[in-house]
Amino acid sequence: MPDHVDAQRLASALGRKRLQVSAAEGRDSDSVWVLGPRAIRVGRIRIVPAGAEAEPGALQLLDTKAFGTGLHPTTALCLAILDETVQAGGPSSLLDVGTGSGVLALAALSLGVAEATGIDVDEAALRAAAENARINGFNDRLRLAPGGPEVITGTWPLVLANVLAAPLIEMAPALVQRVAHHGEVVLSGIPAGLEEDVSRTYRRLGMHRMTVKSRDGWVALVFRASW
Repeated sequence: MPDHVDAQRLASALGRKRLQVSAAEGRDSDSVWVLGPRAIRVGRIRIVPAGAEAEPGALQLLDTKAFGTGLHPTTALCLAILDETVQAGGPSSLLDVGTGSGVLALAALSLGVAEATGIDVDEAALRAAAENARINGFNDRLRLAPGGPEVITGTWPLVLANVLAAPLIEMAPALVQRVAHHGEVVLSGIPAGLEEDVSRTYRRLGMHRMTVKSRDGWVALVFRASW
């Protein structure tokens, strides 16, 4: 409810004598509002709040401001694609660009990917990702580094980038250089109306569009390298 609507006014409107009021907190850049962290499942991936009772293999995430709770449609799209990719005999390693909480990289490790690298321009996000890796026992399999794709070297069979359309377009030349021979890149954080702008940029750089998934007005694209 808006801040100017107090509990007494709301109770009166609902014909109640008393209401209990709890504050909702913005998560994932204030685009998802929740009363508290909650467990979610996407395919074989189970994400629970750190400290909560969890089934074996569930990924635990701390409640921080770092993007990547799994609740946002863009993250859910990436998780679904990641699950399908690994089931199809997916990569031995991956690069997670804009790793945030580390949710995508850690989910990949939980599915059996041997190692992952996460990069982010936000130092606070990298600290959150490192702590999430520690509590899940993946700190020896997740390498973290500050910056974008232009500051690292090497290539990966799978690259994930769940950011926004404008950065995806801006970083495209550097991002495709991180994709290995016949490797794939998953791009998310794209509003449906900007799908073609992002797609055109990567096609011009030699990427072949393989898959499009959408949810709640957001789009995720999967491209394969032509080299």
